[in-house]
Amino acid sequence: MLNVIDLRGRTPSIGELRRTLPRGGTDIDAVLPIVRPVVDAVIANGVDAALAYGEQFDHIRPHSVRVPANVISQALADLDPKVREALEESIQRVRKVHAAGKPLDHTTEVTVGGTVVEKFIPVSRVGLYVPGGNAVYPSSVIMNVVPAQEAGVESLVVVSPPQQDFGGWPHPTILAACAILGVSEVWAVGGAQAIALLAYGDEDSEEHLAPVDMITGPGNIYVTAAKRLCRGVVGIDAEAGPTEIAILADSSAEPVHIAYDLISQAEHDVMAASVLVTDSAELAREVNIEVAKRYSITRNSERVKEALTGQQSGIVLVDDLDAGIRVVNEYAAEHLEIHTADARGVAQQIRNAGAIFVGTFAPVPLGDYSAGSNHVLPTSGSARYSSGLSTHTFLRSVHVVEYDEAALKEIADTVVVLADAEQLPAHGEAIRARFETLEAN
Repeated sequence: MLNVIDLRGRTPSIGELRRTLPRGGTDIDAVLPIVRPVVDAVIANGVDAALAYGEQFDHIRPHSVRVPANVISQALADLDPKVREALEESIQRVRKVHAAGKPLDHTTEVTVGGTVVEKFIPVSRVGLYVPGGNAVYPSSVIMNVVPAQEAGVESLVVVSPPQQDFGGWPHPTILAACAILGVSEVWAVGGAQAIALLAYGDEDSEEHLAPVDMITGPGNIYVTAAKRLCRGVVGIDAEAGPTEIAILADSSAEPVHIAYDLISQAEHDVMAASVLVTDSAELAREVNIEVAKRYSITRNSERVKEALTGQQSGIVLVDDLDAGIRVVNEYAAEHLEIHTADARGVAQQIRNAGAIFVGTFAPVPLGDYSAGSNHVLPTSGSARYSSGLSTHTFLRSVHVVEYDEAALKEIADTVVVLADAEQLPAHGEAIRARFETLEAN
């Protein structure tokens, strides 16, 4: 069912691997002409344009962009107690991990009388995008809101598309998750228009919608294109591509487990990528059999089939585990599972992955919800140079420099020499002037 790429007997270069490995991808440039007029209209007309596009794309126009407080509180009151309990447990675990990961201010004494303090200052106001397409994602509320809160962000707004079935408001489970987390500002707007409204706001409207400083959260290609267009006006977390899983396995792995993990990722989206890398041809054969046997009984079987048979998914055969490690490091998956005899030892050799899941009992769905890790992760190979969402995302590092007279005098000649070498003599004069003034007085 999955295409097989046989790399055995070969040592492909990095460039060849990038061309050969299964990879989907989205052409953001292709949709920019569609998205740019939406962004421009929201810049010009604010709320009115956002609601009009929502009516066009989501087939519903809410009574307001801002979701009323009583609608949010009612969503929590109506929430299935078991779902609430599951959300609260997941929040507790995610909060524990992200609180521990928050960087602390620190001071370096460069010389006597000269210090540099590195301070971490939270972004003031953040917009958090929660999708509302193929599925309901209260987990995305958690993964965006909790690290922002732990970073100390003071003002949060969650945006999610209006739903026809719920009177034009976002899905009640999304609203309930916001209520549990104490988020009171929720906008019923999705797509490119939501990104533009977050970036530019509409403070002249009756709703007084203030713009944000940063936008995070996954979305479709139109959301991603709008992020690109608004980047610079606001910060963004990343240009997210379709979700993906890679599994590195040897002959000790259980084929049924791998089959289900490949299937579970494929049910996200028809463009989702599911890739197995193994040095066992027998395991590859068994996994393919199990996938074909089991995918059709899932609720989203047609979506799963399209994803698994697409060019972005497949099985890669390699000579040995060392070759497999090289392949997955170059693939740089959003999610990487390790199913080998020494899973922990192999995991230590992985440099490029959004998140690494070690062994049989740490599957990706655990990380999607309740491991404590974040599921907003780099895609499309960007894990080679970027990280997933964390408290670091919402913090700015600022250096505070403080030198006294003696400390500056000690280094003054060095600064003057470098300023002259760069033909910027006024820099050196700014140093000399301080001591000349002191001598004159």
